[in-house]
Amino acid sequence: MALLNFKKRDAGGAQPVNPQVEAFLQGYSIEVMPRTAAKIEDFREYLPADTRVYVAHIEGTPIEDMVATAKRLNDQGFPVMPHFPARIIQDQATLADWIARYQGEADVKQALLLAGGVKTPVGDFQDSMQMLETGLFDKAGFTNLHVAGHPEGNKDIDPDGSIKNVSEALMWKQKFSERTDAKMALATQFAFEAEPIIEWADAMKAAGVDIPIHIGIAGPAKLQTLIKFAIACGVGPSLKVLQKRAMDVTKLLLPYEPTDVIAKLAAHKAANPDFNITNVHFFPLGGIKTNANWAINNGGASAKPVNS
Repeated sequence: MALLNFKKRDAGGAQPVNPQVEAFLQGYSIEVMPRTAAKIEDFREYLPADTRVYVAHIEGTPIEDMVATAKRLNDQGFPVMPHFPARIIQDQATLADWIARYQGEADVKQALLLAGGVKTPVGDFQDSMQMLETGLFDKAGFTNLHVAGHPEGNKDIDPDGSIKNVSEALMWKQKFSERTDAKMALATQFAFEAEPIIEWADAMKAAGVDIPIHIGIAGPAKLQTLIKFAIACGVGPSLKVLQKRAMDVTKLLLPYEPTDVIAKLAAHKAANPDFNITNVHFFPLGGIKTNANWAINNGGASAKPVNS
């Protein structure tokens, strides 16, 4: 099967690629689910070699489907990072079984640990910290452990609208990263406005949290689709960016693209090389192919080593 020939957008005489955006997109990751991944015959047609692919574990998805998806992606040459949602994992024995399956059948060495969207835990685990404390990932030799970040807070964790519990959890994870050999990063919920993201990232660093941030970005999609997902996922103040766009009749029917938010973050990164956002993590809400093509057209044609 012929694989995609990655070229910069300006090769055909179209608008040149923004070099700041091109630099910012290197080493981006993307998220899939087993049912969306099944629609892609060969990911090598759409993603640069060595692109990290997260596999989201939605409640009700059999672990067998998760492991099979991870194995297929690994066989195609992509580092796989499956989700481990604490609140759908029954107990430590189940967690150990999942780790063993991923490792033995799909050669997985990294994981995203998060509480998950379930309000009532099915078993012993309430949050990612409890899973980290088991030591099972360390014993299994996992090299990369990512945890969730929330640039606009999380009302499931802080029902009062503050960021108190979220901040305390981040400080715990910071200390965990300092006392272990795990390569950690914060993989965040998506947002649509650059300025609050920058303020949040800077505030985390000022508070002593220097874990690298992989910023969540919603890929190109219909506006109605994005608003639906944003509300369901608890996206905060930056939702107004979409609502304002929906008020503009000239833009209502046009697909949303993350060009503006990424360009502003990329410009900030270029001006501040120590900025703690190191990678872009795409949520392909408008489809994997659509997201991958947008990334390639905007300079994301190569992957850097997966270090964090």
